[in-house]
Amino acid sequence: MDNDSRRAPATLSRRQWLTSVSLPAAASIAFSAVAKAEPRPLYHGDDFDAHTYNVRSFGAKGDGLAIDTNAVQAAIDACTHDGGGVVVVPAGTFLIGTVELKSNVTLHIAAGAKLLGSADGKQYRAVDAIPLSGDTTLIDGNWALLYAVNAKNITIEGPGTIDGQGHQFHSPAHGTPPPSGLGGHDRPYHVLGYRCEGLTIRNIDLVDCAYHSVRIIQSKRIHMDSIYIHNRVNSNNDGFHFISAQYVTISNCIVLSQDDACALFGSCQFITIANCIFSTRWSVFRFGGGVVQNIAVSNCVLYQIYGCPIKFQGNPGSRYENLAFSNLILQDVTGPIHVGMGPRPVKQPEPGAPLRPATDDMAASIGSEAAGHVSPAILRNLSFTGIHGTVTTNPGQIAESEVTSSANPGERHSCITFNCVGGATMENISVSDVHLVFGGGGTAEDAARRDLPEIAGEYFMLGPMPAYGIYARGARGLTLQNIRLQVATSDLRPAVIFDRVSDAAIGGLSIDSNPEAESALRFIDSKDVLITAPRLLTPTSTFLQIEGSDNASITVDGGDISKAQRPLTTKNNARAEVVKMRS
Repeated sequence: MDNDSRRAPATLSRRQWLTSVSLPAAASIAFSAVAKAEPRPLYHGDDFDAHTYNVRSFGAKGDGLAIDTNAVQAAIDACTHDGGGVVVVPAGTFLIGTVELKSNVTLHIAAGAKLLGSADGKQYRAVDAIPLSGDTTLIDGNWALLYAVNAKNITIEGPGTIDGQGHQFHSPAHGTPPPSGLGGHDRPYHVLGYRCEGLTIRNIDLVDCAYHSVRIIQSKRIHMDSIYIHNRVNSNNDGFHFISAQYVTISNCIVLSQDDACALFGSCQFITIANCIFSTRWSVFRFGGGVVQNIAVSNCVLYQIYGCPIKFQGNPGSRYENLAFSNLILQDVTGPIHVGMGPRPVKQPEPGAPLRPATDDMAASIGSEAAGHVSPAILRNLSFTGIHGTVTTNPGQIAESEVTSSANPGERHSCITFNCVGGATMENISVSDVHLVFGGGGTAEDAARRDLPEIAGEYFMLGPMPAYGIYARGARGLTLQNIRLQVATSDLRPAVIFDRVSDAAIGGLSIDSNPEAESALRFIDSKDVLITAPRLLTPTSTFLQIEGSDNASITVDGGDISKAQRPLTTKNNARAEVVKMRS
């Protein structure tokens, strides 16, 4: 073979070249080429054909002193103008006022980066496109740090932080302005979305907001994932607050708030909430008004909830259907579940003052529902499964909260409440696999209460509850299965009270009672009730006391009620023959 035949081709393919060079040599050559190449910016508008916009390239300083609002807004405007992409907030502290998010923009707040809400109220503005009239659920303000209106495909992501400096919007004393100059309903939210579609917030810390942290109004396809909210520096510090939102998922979040942790007002529909941790001075899942349906909540831990973990207020015109709560831990809570359907109270009275339902002559002050212009409230198909925990009689201050509050009398002696009055409908409710230990301490005076206001307001508005475990009034189709109700200290109230309840089944009920209590269970004008396999854990005077002439078709089947001195007593014209006791 001659020399020419042994010569390598003048041009080698990449595959041929790699096979002809040893692996160490190839690696050395490749590393050398990379080292000699021009460095490329980490974020650049043309990188890999992805539109990325570093806010520093638009003049942002990120020193925590200069106002970077215009630079951040310019980056967002450029991004959406080019068809969308990623606006990057790199490491640093970027001081801003009101910024508008726009369609097809991902706002990426990098590790070590912080968007810091200005403490100067002049850096904010009202979002005039969000109305404050025409819908009573929108009166809470339209100011925000970040907002979007009629936008699509928006993402806010971390792992950085958004800090609202909310303490600067809190008045140091009543009657004095806050340091920022903005107070009341003019305080900015962290994030405010109105009529948006496709809004995602994920993997981010939202801290110290002046108002609600995330407020979403009349929007669809909303996804909240892996968010940490710490919001305890001002009054009305909600975590999530949704109004008439649809197709919403909330997962893997931690919300430590001062006010409602996850409020769902208006016509919220098609919502799942899972694998979250909540703590707040008020409610976690709070429902108020609208047509609410198809909502599932599961696998959540709720601790230090001093304002009722799950709370429904259904006034005339409201309708709730198909809601399920499962696998919940309730530790150190008040409430713990309150479902109220019917007319609202006229106003919040002074603690201890009696409440009255709304009447026609009050329509001007509370709206058309009082005048009878809308249909009565409806609730059906509601379930609670797998709930365990403790209910306190001594709600205290929330840890790390900078806002103090005192407990109403009704918060100290609370229970699971199903309250249907004023012509409303409440039907098909199931409660199963529940074990709760209540604080106890209920008095004979508390137990004697039979004149609870005929209203559907906050749970504490009914006053100290006459039952320590479950109180149901006006419900139809109520099922209690495998329920264990205990008290930490002596309590003279019945474990369960039914008042005008019909079509009910109680199976596997285990309860604490007291020898000095009137009874372990009390039924008032209730009918078609089946109790199977009840069990008294402690002695009592009477197992079941029935009151009123309208009781009918009550059956107690099996179980162990031997710790009761008497199985049955009657009161207020009740007839013993309506109760069948079967061993």
